[in-house]
Amino acid sequence: MVRGQRSSPGWTGGGPMTFPEVVCVLGIGRNYRDHAAELGNDAPERPMVFAKAPFRVTGEGDPIVLPACCETEQVDYEGELAVLLGRDAKDVAAEDALSHVAGYAAANDITARWWQKHGSGGQFVRGKSFDSFCPIGPWRSAEEVPDPQALRIVTTLNGDVVQDGATADMIFSVRDIIAHLSQDTTLPAGTVLLTGTPSGVGAGRTPPRFLRGGDSVEVSIAGVGTLRNPVQA
Repeated sequence: MVRGQRSSPGWTGGGPMTFPEVVCVLGIGRNYRDHAAELGNDAPERPMVFAKAPFRVTGEGDPIVLPACCETEQVDYEGELAVLLGRDAKDVAAEDALSHVAGYAAANDITARWWQKHGSGGQFVRGKSFDSFCPIGPWRSAEEVPDPQALRIVTTLNGDVVQDGATADMIFSVRDIIAHLSQDTTLPAGTVLLTGTPSGVGAGRTPPRFLRGGDSVEVSIAGVGTLRNPVQA
């Protein structure tokens, strides 16, 4: 089961809810214009999709471990909204997309920047899939989150605010993401969608500020929850 899960009123109505096991993690890159700009990139015209290994999902309080193969400081935080599908979705219309959502959570799309950009032939999955690189949780039932586009995301590093954004600023909404990804493709129950990060990541700061052993990272989404993780060298 998903670490950091909890029981809550069922999203289909009636009785306690058990969130499905995570079977797939898909991320959307550059889904905030200010984040694309801070790294010198144009805003995408279509959702920029990448995969993240589902067996890297950890939970609240679990350590983010800096890989030994990252020979320079490069491991970055990315606070974002995670969306968990509670039933299979295929060819879903945008207006019906949220009916497939079981829950929402704060997530941290941890990324090793050199491996993301240079270490895998231009593919993101390696730089985003080292052990401990996908802390998420705790999950909150979709019934308790009326509008996923009306949420504030705040990331702090050692107590200092480094990201402060709003899901209203997503280029592609949660509805749009589900509709796009489900075209001729079955997204199984247990699919997690990472919906992008606002500006303020370590790589975009002057000078850059990457994660170090002893750091503490917190991602808080109003109305959803708070995810806290220590960093280990």
